[in-house]
Amino acid sequence: MSRLQLALNVNDIEEAVAFYSKLFGTEPAKTRPGYANFAIAEPPLKLVLMENPGQGGTLNHLGIEVPDTDAVDAVQARLTGTGLASIDERDTTCCYARQDKFWVEGVPDGASWEVYTVLDDSQTFYSEDESGSGCCGGSEAEGSESAEAGAFAAKCC
Repeated sequence: MSRLQLALNVNDIEEAVAFYSKLFGTEPAKTRPGYANFAIAEPPLKLVLMENPGQGGTLNHLGIEVPDTDAVDAVQARLTGTGLASIDERDTTCCYARQDKFWVEGVPDGASWEVYTVLDDSQTFYSEDESGSGCCGGSEAEGSESAEAGAFAAKCC
């Protein structure tokens, strides 16, 4: 199953989780400091909330979650065939998950689109042996591990 991903910046993660739990009638699939995601069955949606004070209500990025790496490859091949370029990120840790994905380049108006599959869960926002430079196509994260989600949320999923 594929589903659309919508990643939103929120000012207060607890307030946002309470609201979206009521709105969609389900609890988050994953919560971490400054981060929550919902795997909503109807409508098929992966809703990601990134605590980013002062940026609440703004779009962080968009994505399409697909069931496996073969599906990531198939979408990437189809888009390449249409002339769209992409940036590969394979076996990367981002947003508390190990993923295979790619980012679409040249998106009008600067929206960020990713196509990804989750390979495994992670206890860290990005890999401890990475700077975070690959995570969600952003630049290097700043700050300590305890501040990693908040400091990086503006640039990452």
